[in-house]
Amino acid sequence: MFPTGAPGIALLLLRVSVAMALIEGSPDVWKSIIGVLICIVFGVLSVLMCLGVMTPVAATVSCAIELTQLFIIGPADRRFMLLSSVNAAAIALLGPGAYSIDARLFGRRVITFPPTDASDRH
Repeated sequence: MFPTGAPGIALLLLRVSVAMALIEGSPDVWKSIIGVLICIVFGVLSVLMCLGVMTPVAATVSCAIELTQLFIIGPADRRFMLLSSVNAAAIALLGPGAYSIDARLFGRRVITFPPTDASDRH
């Protein structure tokens, strides 16, 4: 769940790219009374993504927000939003990688199963 080396660096870069895409698309799309609040939420999500804190949750929320933006914005940026939401979904499914706070908090877990006894089989 927390790959190191090149795959870990790739997940770090993917997290940063989703965070940048979230910040990049937010000011233009959400121009309303609650726009400042939404921009603060986007900022918090972006920081969580960059640091790798609660990554699956942050990536899922980011994906949902970007899919919502996909239907709000004009046809010019739809490809960008679709690509960004697919990247967020990939992070949600793959996890944060070894270079994240989640990896430090939860670490690698080894699951061992007790040996089965031949007499237990039917």
